[in-house]
Amino acid sequence: MARILVVEDEKDLQEVLAYNLRKAGHDPILVGLGHEALERVAAEMPDLILLDLMLPDMPGTDVCRTLKSNPATRHIPVVMLTAKGEEIDRVVGFELGADDYVPKPYSMRELTLRLAAILRRRAAPAEGPGLTVFGRLRVDREGHRVWVDNQEVALTALELRLLSTLYDRRGRVQSRAVLLDEVWRMSSDVNTRTVDTHVKRLREKLGEAGAYLETVRGVGYRFTGGPPEDATSGTTPSED
Repeated sequence: MARILVVEDEKDLQEVLAYNLRKAGHDPILVGLGHEALERVAAEMPDLILLDLMLPDMPGTDVCRTLKSNPATRHIPVVMLTAKGEEIDRVVGFELGADDYVPKPYSMRELTLRLAAILRRRAAPAEGPGLTVFGRLRVDREGHRVWVDNQEVALTALELRLLSTLYDRRGRVQSRAVLLDEVWRMSSDVNTRTVDTHVKRLREKLGEAGAYLETVRGVGYRFTGGPPEDATSGTTPSED
């Protein structure tokens, strides 16, 4: 059972969401305003947040930005619920750190399945003692922290998800379409330049470790199968 904070100002939709979440075995917490959501998160840390973007007192994007910029709350998965469905709206949502984006109207069955998938990923044990070490790169997924040569690098939730997806499939090429589906949860008909732009930005942030992200021309991207020996700074990498 997961505690799910539902931030939705429409009472009828609140009730429908609460009913279906309870039916799925979850414990819903209902609020109708953005500032109420921030107060409830501070009082009782939920396992996941369902966040409507069109709130009476403040935009849901501001709520998401506040949560994801706070080290104490940025690990909480946020699923955005909105009547908007354009690509730009989804891109903005993911840039802010949202874990998924569900445009209205939506199927309650699809929504509960998406939530279950997010909760499973969050509950999955991290590699080793919780830290991935690969050459110059160290990643703490649960703590949402990344280091290159012991220098911490600030990544957005989407950038960390992109890095983790490529790392988990290291040595195998991932097409842009696959990455759009797995990382952005968008269909392949969306402009694939979105992937190229984010990989470029991720490489820049990772500095020397950005070389681990290889481009396979005409196909997509691949996380290198093993770190170059001269890039390990004298450390012994742990891949598994």
